[in-house]
Order: sequence, then C-alpha cells, then structure tokens
Amino acid sequence: MGLKRLLVVAATLALIGAGCSSSNKKPTGSPTTTGGQAPTATAYTIGLLTDLTGLASSAESSTPNGVKAGVGLANASGYNIKYIVADAQSSPGGALSAAQKLVEQDHVFAVIAVSGLTFAAASYLTSHDIPVIGANTDGTEWITAPNMFSVFGTGDYHKVSTTAGAIFKLLGATNIASLGYSIVPSAKLSAEGSAASVEAAGLKVGYLNPNFPFGGTNVGPTVIAMKNAKVDGFTGSVEENTSFAIAEGMRQAGAPLKVALFSVGYGGDLYSAGPGAEQAAQNGYFSVSYEPVEMHTAATERLQKALATYAGITQDPTLNEYIGYASVNAFTKGLQAAGPNPTQATFIKAMLSIRSYNADGLFGSHSVGFALDQRGIVGGADNCIWLARFAGTTFHLVQGAEPICGTNIPGKTVS
Repeated sequence: MGLKRLLVVAATLALIGAGCSSSNKKPTGSPTTTGGQAPTATAYTIGLLTDLTGLASSAESSTPNGVKAGVGLANASGYNIKYIVADAQSSPGGALSAAQKLVEQDHVFAVIAVSGLTFAAASYLTSHDIPVIGANTDGTEWITAPNMFSVFGTGDYHKVSTTAGAIFKLLGATNIASLGYSIVPSAKLSAEGSAASVEAAGLKVGYLNPNFPFGGTNVGPTVIAMKNAKVDGFTGSVEENTSFAIAEGMRQAGAPLKVALFSVGYGGDLYSAGPGAEQAAQNGYFSVSYEPVEMHTAATERLQKALATYAGITQDPTLNEYIGYASVNAFTKGLQAAGPNPTQATFIKAMLSIRSYNADGLFGSHSVGFALDQRGIVGGADNCIWLARFAGTTFHLVQGAEPICGTNIPGKTVS
C-alpha cells in the first residue's frame, strides 16, 4: 500500500497551517483521579476520527462499533473511558476540521484515527502533543511522529516485502494487475509495492495503475486494459466498491480472475456492501491483518462476544471493527505502562516503551512494536497476512495462509 504523496500532503499544508491555533484549555479528558488510585479509577475521554460520510464511509463507518466494543470491554475491566466521534467526511479538509473539534472543543485526552485522510490532520495533532492510536492506512507520518501508534504495525510503504508475491505464488496466479488511489499515499505506494513484490517473485505485472480516482467505480477502461493484458490475478489497495467492480467487470467481460485479492471487504464489510457484492466477491480472497474469526481462537471469540454485548453486532466483524477494538485495547495497554495519573506526555512516553503488542491476542503468536526504532521495518505483525476465501455465503480459511508471512526485500523500494 520522486514520491507523489508529497504533492498530496503539500496540497493540505495550507489547511493544516491554518488550523494550528493553540488552545490554552486543559483537556477535559485529562486524568481526574481521587485518592491517587490506579489508572482504572481515572476518567478519560478519547476521540474517534473516522469517515462516517463520503466515499470512504463504505468501509470506515463501522469503526465506531469496534470502539464501542473495546470501550465496553475495557470499562467492564475497571476502566472509565468515554469516546466522542468526529466525521472526517472522506476529505483532507474534513479530517483536519474533525481533529480540531476533538482537540479544541471536546478536549480529548487521545485520538483514535482510522481514516485514509489522517495525514491531513497528523501535523496538527502532533503539534498539539495529542496521543494518536489507530491505523497507518493513509501515509508515512506514522513512522516518524512520536505521538502516533498504529495497531497493525508501522511498515514503510516505500519498502517492498515478499508477502504479495508469496500470496500469488501460493494461489497460482502468474500475471497480476495492481491498483491504488493517488489521493491516499499509502494506497498508491501499496499498489506499486505489490507490483514490485510480484516481480521479485518471478511473476508478471500485466497492469499497474496507482492513480485510480478515489472511491471510483467507473472501471470500464481498467477492465479492458486488464483483459487485453491477459491478467489472471488482481490486487487493489482500494475500497471494496472499486475492487468488487473490477472483479465483476472482468467476469462480465469473459475474463474472470483466477485470483482476486481484496485488501478490504472481509467479514461484515462484505455482508453490508449492498446488492451484488457477494456475487462480485465469489471465490475472491480477502487479506486480513488479524486472525479471521473462522479460526475460532480465544482472541476472536472475545472480540465477537464484545461486539455482540456492547455494540449489538452479531455478524462477522468488519476490518474497521477489528481496528477500533484493537485501538481501545492499545490505549489501555498504554495506561497500564504509564502508571497512575498519566499526562498526555507520559502516556506517549509509555506507548513508546511498548515493544511487543499482540492486539489482545488477535495477532496470534506475532506482534508489533510502538517504539520508533521498530517502525518502517516490516508491515503488519511480523509482515504477516491472514487470508480468507469467500465461497457461497461464507468465508473459509486458506491453507498455508494462517498466516502467510514475508520479509522486506533489501534495497528494494518504490517511489
């Protein structure tokens, strides 16, 4: 998932700079304790920055469910956490405005950021020393910002790993198409990185387009190009509405894909994607950054129980529900590491000391670290991806990908 993301970030610098007014008010989410008790007796308000409206909402509007489940489970364990949701509106300006509201009006202690447009608010949040926990689905600021902590690792999207190539070799595709969004830096770089990984594995890249319009479904020209290139495999660092349209378009064009690898759309994302989605996804493979619930581990059972109990979600979780849940769990780990009465500064310092985080067990035997020297080395938990294949009406585990793990290719980068 010369660097074009710099152009995207540059376009938002004026917005970010204009939004850097400082507030002298003390955050109401700052610790207020009685009797010097442990962090479990302290009240915290956290903000959730995600896309509830706009093109990105098809995937990200479920994030509050995961946060609600995580907060419910944490509070049942003795914490006192409240959360406030702010809509990034699927735009750089919306992301910045949402962050400003959370900091200057709601005075949150920390922000959970799950948005492809987080990069537009990152400088603002960092300048205000706000702890940010969430997902590095947008850009590389998660690697360098000491206040930002990604709950599925902080891989450097410029670097290339063996993972994508290994997946297509395992599944039997030989001529691959890779697609990404130019407006989302991580998506553009991921598309280029997947293509480089495929080539390094000795496979062919028949079509590469890292500049597809954000959230677009006008895939006709792309389908024609892919068919003419005789591709049999597809990977897209794009929203499910785009990738499903590609898969269905290839099927209708008489060139069905042998391997359609979807980066999003697993679980509840597919079941709530609307008419035609399940047909478009038939026999498709979904990459998952955490253990799929089909594994029925103690961690996945705990996640599903929390979603059902506190958020009323009984279907398979969405990726963003995983991320929201894990983000709250990571927040509690930071509180534990910080000790009684942490400030935002001491909380950030405590998070930086956590070198092995397993997402409440959802990484299985793998982990990620929040320390600065652990960032940009690999992607995900030890560069591992779990796969689930959709057939009929259900997901199925993929033998050999429970998970499939890779390593960074020395000296190989994309830009």
